[in-house]
Amino acid sequence: MANDKKQFRNVLVMRLSVLGNVAMTIPVLYPVCKANPDTRFIMLTKKWPASMFHDRPANLKVVDFDVNEHHKGLIGLLKLAAQLYKLYDIDAVADLHNVSGTWIIDAYMWARGAKVARLDREKPKRRALVNHKTTDPVTPIHERYRWVFRELGFETPDDFTQLYEGREIPETPIVPHKEPGQRWIAISPFSSHRQKAYPLEQMEQVIAELAKRENYWIFLMGGGKAEKIALRPIARKYPRVVSMAEVKHRFLDEYALLGKCDLMLTMESANMHLASLMDLQAMTIWGPTSPACGYLGYNQVVEDDIQLDMDCRPCSITGDKPCKYGDFRCLKNIKPEYIAQHVIEAVEYNVEHNTKSTRLAQAHLKHSQQKD
Repeated sequence: MANDKKQFRNVLVMRLSVLGNVAMTIPVLYPVCKANPDTRFIMLTKKWPASMFHDRPANLKVVDFDVNEHHKGLIGLLKLAAQLYKLYDIDAVADLHNVSGTWIIDAYMWARGAKVARLDREKPKRRALVNHKTTDPVTPIHERYRWVFRELGFETPDDFTQLYEGREIPETPIVPHKEPGQRWIAISPFSSHRQKAYPLEQMEQVIAELAKRENYWIFLMGGGKAEKIALRPIARKYPRVVSMAEVKHRFLDEYALLGKCDLMLTMESANMHLASLMDLQAMTIWGPTSPACGYLGYNQVVEDDIQLDMDCRPCSITGDKPCKYGDFRCLKNIKPEYIAQHVIEAVEYNVEHNTKSTRLAQAHLKHSQQKD
């Protein structure tokens, strides 16, 4: 704890959505909890994201709520704030969302004497970046989360490695045993915004190339009826390709799977951030957004990723805007065979060096060999 600053007893932490943004709180929040054991942290989020907080510190309480049923609108959020204050005697708020819904709770707690610190959304930087008035990146959101805790006077060590560090990752019935010599690749072909997804027919070509290698197992990540239907024919068509969308699974199952994988190929999506929680290399395909938007996965390296150098990129921060050309050329122009080769090189390097390796690490290795 910073000197001469108040020691808070009960801190409300809020990040209500989106799933990936909630996942990104974990590499920041867990070290903060461990560095400040005399403070209780109450993490407020929606029900589904709340279930991802596994292996959490003893002084972290996770509380979920349903905005559509019991806490809808101004009155519902005020009732929620009153319940939280009564149950947990909140004396500080770390608002990691900074939207109208959290402002209502902030105001309630502030009126009762709680110190409130809010996320800096860096809107001017975001606008300048997507309007191509600058190439300066937005500050990574992990660092902006830390700013919030620092404003409250907390130590914010940057030392998260992975969930279950130093312990066996739990086994689950739906994750098979991995045989020696097998290479496991998770592929997450979808995103919350369709505009950020590599065309599925091209992704199938990537899968076809990888499936030619007899020791490669490919796990297609997805959920929901539409994704299940889309992935089913691909999984049936190629050997050693498994659609996880066919199996109802929890975050624990996903963590167990990712803990055995050698690499994840993903869009800019929540799965990129789940890979980070398991210290798994996420090779991300970027389209309308870019790492400069501030959402690169924790401990991921941009040199690992796949993206085209185009004057129109990025065109939005979250990927929710239509393509001005109408064809999403930033994604469609990436050749499937290039992606497949990129994946194979990284996987083989990772296995050979028994590490979560990167193309940056390969570059460093080549550089050191040249110097020798």
